[in-house]
Amino acid sequence: MAGELGILGYDFVEWYVGSARAVAYWHARALGLPVTAYCGPETGVRDRCSYLLEKNKIRFLVTSALQPSTYGVQGFLQRHGDGVKRWGMRVRDVDALWEHALANGGIPVHAPHDLEDKDGVVRQAAIQLYDSAEIVFVDRSRYEGLFAPGFEAPAENTPQPIADAGLLAVDHIVGNVRTNEMDRWAAYFAEALGFEPFIYFGPGDISTQYSALLSRVVRSPKGLIKNPINEPYEGKRKSQIEEYIEQYHGTGIQHVAVLVQDIVKAIEVMREAGVQFLSIPDTYYDALAARPDFGLTENIDDLRRNKILCDVEGKGYLLQIFTEPVGDRPTFFFEFIQRRDGASGFGQGNFQSLFESIEEAQGRRGNL
Repeated sequence: MAGELGILGYDFVEWYVGSARAVAYWHARALGLPVTAYCGPETGVRDRCSYLLEKNKIRFLVTSALQPSTYGVQGFLQRHGDGVKRWGMRVRDVDALWEHALANGGIPVHAPHDLEDKDGVVRQAAIQLYDSAEIVFVDRSRYEGLFAPGFEAPAENTPQPIADAGLLAVDHIVGNVRTNEMDRWAAYFAEALGFEPFIYFGPGDISTQYSALLSRVVRSPKGLIKNPINEPYEGKRKSQIEEYIEQYHGTGIQHVAVLVQDIVKAIEVMREAGVQFLSIPDTYYDALAARPDFGLTENIDDLRRNKILCDVEGKGYLLQIFTEPVGDRPTFFFEFIQRRDGASGFGQGNFQSLFESIEEAQGRRGNL
């Protein structure tokens, strides 16, 4: 049945933020994503404004409220701060997937409906995810406009990228949930959306001397969408998942992983633009240099200088790096990832160094 649900991949990711203009500026300047569409009072939308940033297969949407009564936005911000409200999946048939989801435990948010203007029709529906997030089913096969009704080309003075960081697509989206909720949400994906279990990280797989977590990865048929789900596990001190839930005041999207063409170039461009990344000790790279040859294409000195992690997987390997939290609360961050020779995992060999780096940042915030 799962293969018949017509899930085609990620469509967009939308943040609710305090100032869409400011956050769009950051995404454009820091990540090299051009603003390609805008909606707001100038386009006939009176209660909110949204900036769409696109590059290759990436669609990032940042939205803020213009009125205290703007549906959903102000309540979300008051509780969570800036964060991911929804992410969309492209589907062949919104109504069919909606009916399947609701018949199998999906929690309805918006029933199937059309958004229509002179450029055609976008059909959408949405189900709940975690405490306040949503998954949106999107069919834009009958639409020839920029993104959706209400969106027009941005003004000429809209901030644009300084340099191209070579970002390609959303690789995966990670959620953080409470203790004993991980299996329930994994089952929700499986039953409502036909996802399949992919990878499980159990007790001891992701831990340091202070904290630990459990994680399940579920994916859509053919692996077009991948969603790790994390929950806390018993440790001596507060885990990063517990810090997130405490600071976010609930469960939600922890980070979006973005696939890049050339991770060394991408990180150098973003560092120059002011993006802050987690720091990795030099001993990590000493150990990497001492490993048997596994066909590493990149120069280890480049990886060391940019604090890029490397994990070997079978015949391939992946390179990854994580930003510091990008907002005022220590909640949402980005991951950038490059996969070599078919590597399909999530960097298990890097977990120790990564989580020690996260704990160092937690300690500076007084939250460890």
